[in-house]
Amino acid sequence: MSSTKAEQSLVVLGAGVLGLTIAYLAALADDVSFNIRVIARELPEDMDSQAWASPYAGANWFPMELGGRDKRVRKWEEKTFNKLWDMIPTGLVKLLPTKLYTTRGQDISDLWWKDLARNIRILSPSDVPEPFKAGVAFDTVSVNPAEYLPWLQSELVSYGVTFERRNVRSLDELRSLVGPNGILVNASALGSRSIIGVEDTKLYPIRGQTILVHAPGLQECLLAESEVAEEATYIIPRPGKGQSDTAILGGTFQSRNWDTSLDMQIARGIFDRCAALAPYLKSAESRILKHNVGLRPAREGGPRVELERIAMPLQSTHDLIPWNGSPTSDHDCEQSMLVVHAYGFGPAGFQGSWGAAEEVLELMKTQVALKHDT
Repeated sequence: MSSTKAEQSLVVLGAGVLGLTIAYLAALADDVSFNIRVIARELPEDMDSQAWASPYAGANWFPMELGGRDKRVRKWEEKTFNKLWDMIPTGLVKLLPTKLYTTRGQDISDLWWKDLARNIRILSPSDVPEPFKAGVAFDTVSVNPAEYLPWLQSELVSYGVTFERRNVRSLDELRSLVGPNGILVNASALGSRSIIGVEDTKLYPIRGQTILVHAPGLQECLLAESEVAEEATYIIPRPGKGQSDTAILGGTFQSRNWDTSLDMQIARGIFDRCAALAPYLKSAESRILKHNVGLRPAREGGPRVELERIAMPLQSTHDLIPWNGSPTSDHDCEQSMLVVHAYGFGPAGFQGSWGAAEEVLELMKTQVALKHDT
């Protein structure tokens, strides 16, 4: 980071894929010098914690309904796809040949993502298994959260970014760290539902259950439409240097379900549906490594990426703000905290991460420029 420019204080709350990617782009910014601190309850070494979503993501790029009807989300996803595609040579990203089977007829002209995914084509009827009626093949990408998140963290450390483990219950706790002229990026996912000062009741979980398998014979992603709304059938091979030849089998899509316990009956259904698409899963070469349950951080109305200036100390209608241990002066009462929110991405955190992070960075740069102009 340049020593010729005054450093702009930046605190990133949350070390999931969104928080880390935002911090990464801020660290690389060549026109603003950020002094960056990442604060989170869970850090990339906590891959077994169910209190955050990023470790349990399918972490592939797959077209979703919101991207087809929201131009802003589509832009995020397009930028992310292109960034991840360019990262394939690094080994952190896997080029993923994919087949999507559907019970309906399919026409490429009807697909909003036809110009985004690579090598898209309609499958011939002979390549579509029963009971499906049609299929689309295309090339996309996947990453392995267990290696991708630690990579982002190691890059950030090399750029001088510091990390602090802290369970933040109120934005008021961060006042002294952000400072009077700093910026807080709130990438706290489902935490934003309960963090005092945000308390976004539009947030809700989508419970996902998956199975991690060792399956060297699977190098193709297979997805199938389901007749059951809360079920999803997918096989996602992923890259890996430390643990190679793994794939995620899924899954569930259970809205507003906070249960993080493992349901073996659901696991049985997931495995059987996936094995119907890929009988290889029943071979001796394939082994179950782990069962996963995670909560995707979804939000009514879609993700929230916007700037807000919050008065400090916090004012609240419930008048139950915890004391943060610091005395309040008259000067403090005149302060406010500049917050850029980036949360509520549901099942699309990884596939929108780079594009959304770019927008957050531009919001921050605009505020820094305004401050300098005044």
